[in-house]
Parts: sequence; structure tokens; C-alpha cells
Amino acid sequence: MKSDPLVTIVTPSYNQERFVEATIQSVLNQSYNNIEYIFIDGGSTDDTMQIVEKYKGKINVVIHEKDKGQADAINKGFKLAKGELVGWINSDDILYPDCVKNIVQLYKKNPDGTVYYSSYLDWINEQGEIIDKKNVNIPNRDYLLNKNYVIIQQGSFYPREIVRRINYLDVNNHYCMDLALWLDLLEVGKIYSVQINSPLAAFRIYSGTKTDTGKIKFLINIKEVLLKKGAKWYSKNILVRVYFYMIKSKIKSTIWHQ
Repeated sequence: MKSDPLVTIVTPSYNQERFVEATIQSVLNQSYNNIEYIFIDGGSTDDTMQIVEKYKGKINVVIHEKDKGQADAINKGFKLAKGELVGWINSDDILYPDCVKNIVQLYKKNPDGTVYYSSYLDWINEQGEIIDKKNVNIPNRDYLLNKNYVIIQQGSFYPREIVRRINYLDVNNHYCMDLALWLDLLEVGKIYSVQINSPLAAFRIYSGTKTDTGKIKFLINIKEVLLKKGAKWYSKNILVRVYFYMIKSKIKSTIWHQ
């Protein structure tokens, strides 16, 4: 391990002209200097690429072409990555300035890990204002598989060689490819969390996100992934979380359309 290992950050994007500049700036403004930045756009038809063009000299790789979805775009970036650690930040989320610095420090102390993350996350609105804070502690794979499937993808990083070894993300998972990736990674190594009580990143909440519009499809995909990766059908994740949110979503949808 080098004293300051190269870290690759990938941003998958499609028609995110409203938020993409904030995402790009959040990567370029990291306090850690040894970063490779790869921007993968799926053929945006809005002004995304005009915004990217402003920063092209500071972004290592820019690809603008049709893809097979978010997981495919991330895989393109990961396969091009040269970093010892890799991670992605979606084009509507942001990293805080000391995110990578804290992750690298954690990695140096615990080189046997496969997932490095912060258990704290801000939720922000369209204007970038903090509207909520989350704290998600994940001790191991079994907990993620059977008790609570919630992860914090924003600001998380993984050893590139391990990601390659498990054959990257599954492009057939359109909603929870991050959960599937974590479960695969945690089959071969440990998870470590940054021990500071403040977030390293922010997740943007607004109408129109895949999480917001997918709902039932999102939950179905979670159930499929959990069962495929070895969750017990009677686990808390399946019986309490997935089915509870499915019922809640259906009731909400029924009331809304009455």
C-alpha cells in the first residue's frame, strides 16, 4: 500500500443538469489530492455535457455514450479505474471535502476490509439544504442480509482488485445494485466504518429519483437480491421490512388515486 494511494471516483450520469455541477465540484474540492475522477454519461440530452465541459481539464476521463443503465455505467468506470480504492457518487449526490481523506485513513488502519464507509449521512433537498440525518451501523454481512438491508453508498469505497474479483456490479439489478455489491464484497472481507460522528456525504431527496418513482419495483428488487444472496425468507428483512414497506406503498398509492 502506498502512503497516499490513488483513489478513483466514478460519477454515472443521465440528464442531471440541475445537480451535476454540485456533484462534480464536491469531487474536485476534496482535501485528499491523489484522486482519479471518471465521469460516465449515458447519452444525456439536456445540458449535462455543457456543464461537464467546463471541468473537462480537471476530470481524468469523460465518456458520453448510451449504456445499459446505472450499473453498466459504474462498471465502465470501475474497469477503467487505476485507483487502489474505487467508489461512485451519483450525479445528484455530493461528497463532503474530507470524505476521501477519512476513508483512506480508515483503509490504512484496516487493509483487510472490502467495504469502507461512514455510518452517518445527510439527506438534502433540491436546494442542497439538510432535511434529515441518518445513522446506519452495519457490523457484518449477516446483519445486512437478514436484519437491516439499508446501506450508505454515498462516500463508500472498495478495493479495486476485490471489485474486479467478484466481477463488478450486476447490470440486471436496476434498483439495488449497491446492496448486491456490498453483499458480494462482504463474502470475502470485512466492513469498516469511519469513527467520526459526522457525515462524509449527502443523499439528495426529490421527486423524480429512481428510488421515489420505482417504489414497489425497488422493493421487489431488494427482496430478489436478499433471497439470491442467502437471506432467510422468514428474516426480519423479508417479513418485516420488505413486506411492510410494500403494503405501506400500496396503501399510499391507493389513497392517492382515490
